[in-house]
Amino acid sequence: MNFEFDDNQRAIVDGVAKVCARFDDDYWTECDRTPRFPHEFHRAMAEGGWLGLTMPEEVGGADLGVLEAALMMHTVTSSGGGFSAASAIHINLFGPHAIVVHGTPEQKQRWLKPLVAGEQKACFGVTEPDAGLDTTSLKTFAAKVPGGYRVSGRKMWTSTGQEADKIVLLARTTRKEDAKRPTDGISLFYTDLDRSRVEVRRIAKMGRNAVDSNAVFIDDLFVPDEDLIGEEGRGFTYILDSLNPERVLVAIEAIGLARDALRRGADYARDRVVFGRPIGQNQGIQHPLAERWIQIEAAYWQCIRAAWLYDHGKSCGAEANAAKFLGARAAFDSATTAVLTHGGMGYATEYQVERLFRESILTRIAPVTEQMMLSFIAERVLDLPKSY
Repeated sequence: MNFEFDDNQRAIVDGVAKVCARFDDDYWTECDRTPRFPHEFHRAMAEGGWLGLTMPEEVGGADLGVLEAALMMHTVTSSGGGFSAASAIHINLFGPHAIVVHGTPEQKQRWLKPLVAGEQKACFGVTEPDAGLDTTSLKTFAAKVPGGYRVSGRKMWTSTGQEADKIVLLARTTRKEDAKRPTDGISLFYTDLDRSRVEVRRIAKMGRNAVDSNAVFIDDLFVPDEDLIGEEGRGFTYILDSLNPERVLVAIEAIGLARDALRRGADYARDRVVFGRPIGQNQGIQHPLAERWIQIEAAYWQCIRAAWLYDHGKSCGAEANAAKFLGARAAFDSATTAVLTHGGMGYATEYQVERLFRESILTRIAPVTEQMMLSFIAERVLDLPKSY
């Protein structure tokens, strides 16, 4: 494996970095405090053509792989915007993957072009209050009616629901008890977020406040037949197609946040003078920061390997889960170290590390917990019995 990135990949990093440089700490602090969606950043990324990096060329995209998407998102989070920046554009990369793979040519033109151009925003309606990671137990139901479906149910932790025009919606079309297998009878839709039938209720949360998270209540929403992705009843399989890319991207976003936190900690350690010497001269400050660099590098290259494997059509489930685990831990540990390095000022919003700290816990919980990833490794790699 060549560890050097090619000219095109380096150009992606440089181009995205130039866009991100236009949005400083004050911008992200204001978005977090208000809170409000970073519309200006989203628009700038759309105008630069970055929202279509992984989308097909026929809908205005660049048709590039997970590795290029990872380099892009690592640049986004390491440039100061953290998960507020990443979450504003993340869904464009592999959220619509099922449409790319299973959608009709007409659906791709109708749905993907506006996303790539930044003219529409989408949210992802999968998780439910009583199902969580047990996706086969979801209760949102789509009843077949002439011309389409009538959908009712609840979704939880739906990001960008306040801003979205469309929703990727996973619902049962056959009751679990009537399906041959628990994974059967689940269908995937991409449809208008009709707010006369859908209530989107914002959840107050600890961090990443620029991008909303919501509880969604769906009451007899009509979804036309043409908004069904692929075949009825195969939605669970379609969702699985995008799990490894999602893990890689969330991992690399966490690693980017970790780099930003480490940079801020090291800068402060060089500048802060106590007892006549910079605190960074003390090994008690140096060593934790040095350990974080080692941790970040290990996570980064695990993530790059997982992306490379996926793009080359090779098995990467274990590597993607390992990357997600390591990336999340690197983000949390680096943000924590940065806050502690700043001492009392780490608790102040002025130095930004408290914002990164609040965001860093996110990937240890979502979109899949550490415990589920460890169970995957135990079962699939170590050949241990299934625990759930």
